Amino acid sequence: MKLTPENYFSKEASMEYLSASQYKDFCGSIGMRGCEAQAMAKVRGEWSMDMTTPLLVGSYVDAHFEGTLGMFEATYPEIFKKGGELKANFIQAHEIIARIERDKLFMKCMSGVKQTIFTGEIAGTKFKCKIDSLLDNAIVDLKVMRSLSDSKWVKDHGYCSFVEYWGYDIQGAIYQEITRQQVNKTLPFYIAAASKEKVCDIEVIGFLQPDLKDVLTIVETNVPRILKLKSGEEEPNRCECCDYCKSTKVLKEPIHFSRLIKNI
Repeated sequence: MKLTPENYFSKEASMEYLSASQYKDFCGSIGMRGCEAQAMAKVRGEWSMDMTTPLLVGSYVDAHFEGTLGMFEATYPEIFKKGGELKANFIQAHEIIARIERDKLFMKCMSGVKQTIFTGEIAGTKFKCKIDSLLDNAIVDLKVMRSLSDSKWVKDHGYCSFVEYWGYDIQGAIYQEITRQQVNKTLPFYIAAASKEKVCDIEVIGFLQPDLKDVLTIVETNVPRILKLKSGEEEPNRCECCDYCKSTKVLKEPIHFSRLIKNI
């Protein structure tokens, strides 16, 4: 299957290729519980996640730098008030864009080829990725977060940054390996991040190569299980915590109240 911007997110592409986001659907991250049952429902087109306002704000900023803002506004008319003016959250998105555009390093990071689609293999499995900004000497992913400095507490791990919490190190390891296979060199992976705070914060965030290598090793270990799930060779496990599991839950017997607490 040849991937294009039009079919990149299609059901057929999701079935044929793994991606960083699909991998995290199955396996989770330090702060996000994976659910094999929900992941398979998404692959089959039986379940989709709601496009929330915070996600739309981030996508609005993405669309600006991609040069597809007009298409985005036509696709999501709910970002406008009845009078045609933008709602407050998306006025803030313009403020975030303005702050980014005042910074030379951030703009240098965003000056590469936009939305480059690459495919490759990890552990014998086809992967796809779409890079926000591909430069000759770097891979850059744009993130718009609630805060860049707030730490998250995870049981048995301690405090971690938003990068580890949401598995963006996993994304970096996958993007770097797939890109290496296409350009024949290992490029550093950076996150160009901006916050949605009243005063927008910005950072360009890098990774140590040994850390990305360690994460890639974990990905390679987990991929065979995902392949068996997607081929139907094995049945997916349910987490019983996500919205998909809640909506499809079938009660069989009473439970003890101690089982109500579900940790990551």
